[in-house]
Amino acid sequence: MVSSPAAQRVRKLPDERRAEILAEAASIALGEGLERITLRAVADRLGVRPGLISHYYPAAEDLVIAAFVRAVSEEREELFPDDGTPLERMAHLVSRIESNQTLELTRLWLNARHLCRFIPALTEALLGQEYLDRNRLTALIEDGVASGDFVAPDPFAACIRIWVAIDGVGSYINNAESFDYDAFKRFVTDVAEWSLGVQPGQLRAAVDRLRTGW
Repeated sequence: MVSSPAAQRVRKLPDERRAEILAEAASIALGEGLERITLRAVADRLGVRPGLISHYYPAAEDLVIAAFVRAVSEEREELFPDDGTPLERMAHLVSRIESNQTLELTRLWLNARHLCRFIPALTEALLGQEYLDRNRLTALIEDGVASGDFVAPDPFAACIRIWVAIDGVGSYINNAESFDYDAFKRFVTDVAEWSLGVQPGQLRAAVDRLRTGW
């Protein structure tokens, strides 16, 4: 009797395999935390041996940092769309933050800030991602000043105020109970309106239009 040929494992191109590993690690980072990223954890999810993961990422720390960068970079593109007026683009950013669409990412930033105490290389990566976020938000504010949507003599200062509001609200993300007061839930909107010099309620109305779909 002729035996059937043994099933052959599909060999992926190096770039394809690296991207697959990184995507899985980023998924673990968002869903479970950076501490849960291990070579074995990623290997188990992909159904491969840990040795294959270590071939691309010899140190688990390197994979942790790369996963953090991948996750926050992807979310940055979601936060800052290219279409719409500056006011509409700002409303999109605020809406995502205040509607908890960035829940996992907010937890990831808190997680990364804590781990920076123990992983110096992660600190460097985190600072680099903060720099990119500030650049994108400052550019958006500058566009709004040029179009007349915003009145912000110092766009960078306005950017800092808005990010501090975002991070401040995000620091409560792991609380066991939700805090439903309007002053808290719309804090980012209120700070952004003040920082951007728009009419009170104008940004809030734009955010509400996005949420209701009209």
